[in-house]
Amino acid sequence: MATQEQRTSRVLDTALLWLAIAVLLASMASYYYFAAYTDLVRVLGLLAGVVLAVVIVSQSAVGKTTLSYIQGSRTEVRRMVWPTRRETVQTTLLVVVFVLILAAFIWALDIVLAYAVTLLTGRA
Repeated sequence: MATQEQRTSRVLDTALLWLAIAVLLASMASYYYFAAYTDLVRVLGLLAGVVLAVVIVSQSAVGKTTLSYIQGSRTEVRRMVWPTRRETVQTTLLVVVFVLILAAFIWALDIVLAYAVTLLTGRA
């Protein structure tokens, strides 16, 4: 059975997510409502709404989990050993050569099968 604190936390998280959605929708609506203003002002207002919605979401449990995941991903990317330029070029060339060989094989197979079908159907 969930405790009172957990229920309150879930209700608060849900309210925060709905508030973020409302802020996002309001910023999108204001973008179109204020069509008389310059595009720069409208885009800045839209971006401000998006930033505010992200800040609101980051205060919820879902947002905190997502931020934690992103930070962990960044740490893993920093630990990754990236291939050198030479390794990348060699691998790319190997893939291109393999694709060309496979394409030639499939083309030859198509020619042979087309010839076999013409022989079987008698449309020579």
